[in-house]
Amino acid sequence: MNRLILTLTLALSCSVFSQTAKYSNEFLNIGVDAASFGMANAVTATTNDVNSGYWNPAGLVNLKDNQVSAMHANYFANIATYNYIAGAMPIDSKSAVGFSIIRFGVDDILNTTQLIDDQGNIDYNRISLFSTADYAFTLSYARNLPLEGFSYGVNAKVIRRVIGDFAQAWGFGFDAGIQFQRKSWFFGVMARDITTTYNTWTFDDDELATIQGAIDGQNQTTPEATEITLPKLQLGIAKTTSIHRDFDLTTSLNMDFRFAETNDIISSGSMSATPAFGFEVDYIKLVYLRGGVGNFQNLESLGGEGTNIGFQPNFGVGFRYKGIQIDYALTDIGDQSLALYSNVFSLKLDWSVFR
Repeated sequence: MNRLILTLTLALSCSVFSQTAKYSNEFLNIGVDAASFGMANAVTATTNDVNSGYWNPAGLVNLKDNQVSAMHANYFANIATYNYIAGAMPIDSKSAVGFSIIRFGVDDILNTTQLIDDQGNIDYNRISLFSTADYAFTLSYARNLPLEGFSYGVNAKVIRRVIGDFAQAWGFGFDAGIQFQRKSWFFGVMARDITTTYNTWTFDDDELATIQGAIDGQNQTTPEATEITLPKLQLGIAKTTSIHRDFDLTTSLNMDFRFAETNDIISSGSMSATPAFGFEVDYIKLVYLRGGVGNFQNLESLGGEGTNIGFQPNFGVGFRYKGIQIDYALTDIGDQSLALYSNVFSLKLDWSVFR
C-alpha cells in the first residue's frame, strides 16, 4: 500500500512544476515520425513534409499536395503512450499551413489515497483510477522568402496538461524556423519556445488534501502555479549524394542548444549543446534504410567514480508506394543511454491516395 501511495505522490510531484524551468513540457522534446527517429532526429535541415510542423515549419513549403501523418509509440515498458496526428496543405506555390496534435499520457493509475477509511479498515472498493496526460495543439504557417532557396515557418502552440482531478494547466508558446537549399546542400535553423512557453496551473485543493499527508515532508504545500519552458535552438546541415543510378544517400548533422546547464556533452553554466548524426539511403524513393546517433550525455558511473559519455543509437526502415509511406524505428539499439528501447511506427499519406 505504501508503495502505491508513494507512486501516486511521485507522479504528482514530477508532473507539477517545481520552479526548474528547463524541465517543463519535456514531452515536446520526444519528437514525431519514425523516419526522423531513425536518423536520430537530425532532420532540421531536410524535413519537407507534413511532419515539418514539428521539426521545422519552414519545410512545409515543399508540400506538393495535402498530407496527413500519424504515429504511435509506447514508453517505459508500455506504461506511457505517445500519440501524434498531423495534417498539412499547400495554400499556393509559395505558402502552406499545417496542424498537429500530440498526446503523451499514463492511463489507469491506481489512486489508493482512500484505501483506508477513518477507522483504519482496508476497502479495495475505495480504489479509483485516474490518468495524467499532456497535450499539444500546434498551428503552423510557412512561406518562401524572396531570396531564392530560403523559406521560413512559424508555430503557434497551445499546451494542455491534466493530472486526474488534482491539477490542470493551460499554456501557449511560439516556434520559428528557417531553411535554405542550394543544389544538394540543405541548411536549417529551428528556434523553439522563442518567447518562452508559459503554463499556468490550477489545483483542486480538496483533492490535493487527500495526498498532502501521505508521506511526511512531501507535498505539504501547493506547488507553484506557473512554469516556464526556456528557448532551445537547433542548427542543421545536410547533403544528398547520388551513389548509384537507383540509390541516393542523405547525411545530416544537427547541433541542439539549450540555454541552461544540463548533462549534454557540451555544457556550461548558461548553455549546453549536443550533436546528432543521421543518414538515409533510399532505393528509387521506394525503400529507405536509416541510422543515426544522438543524445550525447555525461553520465555518472556506478559508485560515482567519474563520468561516462552516453549516447542513443537509432535504426529505421521505411517503405513508400503511391503516396502511402510506412516507417519503423528502433531507438536506443545499443542501450548506451538511460533511455529504454522503443519501437516506433508511423504512417504518412498523400491526399492523392483518396482521389
